[in-house]
Amino acid sequence: MTTAYDPIDLSGTSLANRIAMAPMTRSRAGEGALPTELTAEYYAQRASAGLIVTEGIQPSHVGQGYPATPGLHHEDQVAAWRGVTDAVHAAGGKIFAQLMHTGRIGHPVLLPADLHPVGASPVPAQGQVYTAEGPKDFVTPRELTHQEILETIEDFAAAARSAIEAGFDGVELHGANGYLVHQFLAPGSNLREDEWGGSDENRIRFAVEVTKAVAEAIGAHRTGLRVSPGNPFNDISEPDPEPTYTALVQALEPVGLAYLHIAETPGQRELTLRLRKQFSGVLILNPATEAPTGPDELALIEDGTADIIAFARLFLANPDLPARLKSGGPFNEGDPATFYGGDATGYTDYPTLSL
Repeated sequence: MTTAYDPIDLSGTSLANRIAMAPMTRSRAGEGALPTELTAEYYAQRASAGLIVTEGIQPSHVGQGYPATPGLHHEDQVAAWRGVTDAVHAAGGKIFAQLMHTGRIGHPVLLPADLHPVGASPVPAQGQVYTAEGPKDFVTPRELTHQEILETIEDFAAAARSAIEAGFDGVELHGANGYLVHQFLAPGSNLREDEWGGSDENRIRFAVEVTKAVAEAIGAHRTGLRVSPGNPFNDISEPDPEPTYTALVQALEPVGLAYLHIAETPGQRELTLRLRKQFSGVLILNPATEAPTGPDELALIEDGTADIIAFARLFLANPDLPARLKSGGPFNEGDPATFYGGDATGYTDYPTLSL
């Protein structure tokens, strides 16, 4: 029987176990959207994960939707990320960079003066984003033109090349949680009538073309995709996700991706299993649970539902999570007041079992 503590080959990248650290925004980047020495310490502390997937990293200026999030579109950022990947590798870990373009999620005050949030269609999300000026309502995004879509695809590919230059083992594309790729997939936010919208085939086109461009830039064996079928987060409407995501996985199956990462939505286990059967590569699952993903979910590896289980909140507060899972705890409780922004408090000061 396969267990969470067995190694796994991720298209040529050897992982020591099947426990992944899920991507989590922490909003602690320095000036210039640079990761800091504290960022390197934070990820290196968690290097016992079989795979670390970083917080979302914007591939362009306009891709930023939250304060103090890091980028990968400037040479200074590449150099700063090299300090992070070196620290993780020195601690024996493997780390993928998650590329996240937030699209309509954000606000002009977070962007350079000449930029405005963009999206598949000029449909604003209901809700607010936190800024240095306080909470702000989401604005109506500017609809991307066909040429701008092609340029955005190249932004992803360029950021992926920068990620490899910075020493990352690979890249995960964020196609989940209501951000730009998801906005193209979902009929509620994509009202286009050209080749990028309308039918399932057209709405998946942006996700497919971004993924293919990144795979061509750095190799499919270093490329993963995260999706969250039916997830209403960030005002996404997907009343019938099954045909969209089965079409997406069918289109990407020939690419030979390193993995498919499903952030599962409650009530969608049947679709998860269908995609699992459809996708021939490694499946990472962040399962839908009432409480934060915990030890019980490791059984999903043993029964074949997934190859790797991704943990979010537990990894935030427990840097040595694989050891704690193996021993049955105890588990540190995360402090929500320190999840976003701040200093080392609630970031790098959680104790390990050895302390």
